[in-house]
Amino acid sequence: MNATMTMPNANSNGGLPRAASAVPPSNEQILRVEDLTVSFDGFKAVDGLSLAVERNELRVIIGPNGAGKTTLLDMVCGKTKPSSGRVLFNDADLGRMNEHEIVRAGVGRKFQTPSVYEDLTVLENFEISLPRMHGLLQSLTFRRTAALRERIDAMAADVFLLDQLDRRAGQLSHGQKQWLEIGMLLMQEPELLLLDEPVAGMSPREREQTGDLLRRIASGKSLVVIEHDMDFVKRIAHRVTVLHQGRLLSEGTAAEVQADPRVIDVYLGH
Repeated sequence: MNATMTMPNANSNGGLPRAASAVPPSNEQILRVEDLTVSFDGFKAVDGLSLAVERNELRVIIGPNGAGKTTLLDMVCGKTKPSSGRVLFNDADLGRMNEHEIVRAGVGRKFQTPSVYEDLTVLENFEISLPRMHGLLQSLTFRRTAALRERIDAMAADVFLLDQLDRRAGQLSHGQKQWLEIGMLLMQEPELLLLDEPVAGMSPREREQTGDLLRRIASGKSLVVIEHDMDFVKRIAHRVTVLHQGRLLSEGTAAEVQADPRVIDVYLGH
């Protein structure tokens, strides 16, 4: 791991601001993790972790490999059940729900590798992501209306794909596939998005556009983002959580975390 934090340069072509706001837009908690622990064959991947994410907050989680970052998201979305502790979303205990119930409750998850239907067009990918399409009967009775097409066009424009609607998803670049999957999640109107390394493999320009997109999304939703690109973290994060060996090591603004000697020792210094 070779992680360094540097101040991004100003961008004269409509790029991102030099740093994200240090104050989240709300103090209402949408997600609470309480004393969460999960063990695999005696190994504690997450160990007594507690944290809270506020409504309309863009929280970034960083840490060395094996720190428990992805496992934490797995527990929030129901893919992995905790050994102890609770995950509360809008005060509902997600541990009592299965994965599709958590999605219906308003939690969307994007994994590191894009998951799109490569043989379908971008337009068809947007259509199939609609909640009403989740079932055989809904699929058989689906009709493409003018209102739906207008909504898809607006979403495609938001994720920089308006001119790609008729292309097959498999023909898109890696970055465009990432955008498509984010747009497909947004079509489901979640309140909380979990994104695992959303700019991995992107060009510098695509990273700038994605940072702008995530900041816009966070004006009406909450995001939890796992990321290793520290320059990108400084650009987008309201707050940063640092995990190490499954525990919370440090938390604060990007500048505060960057200056924490513990974070320098176990992560940034390597």
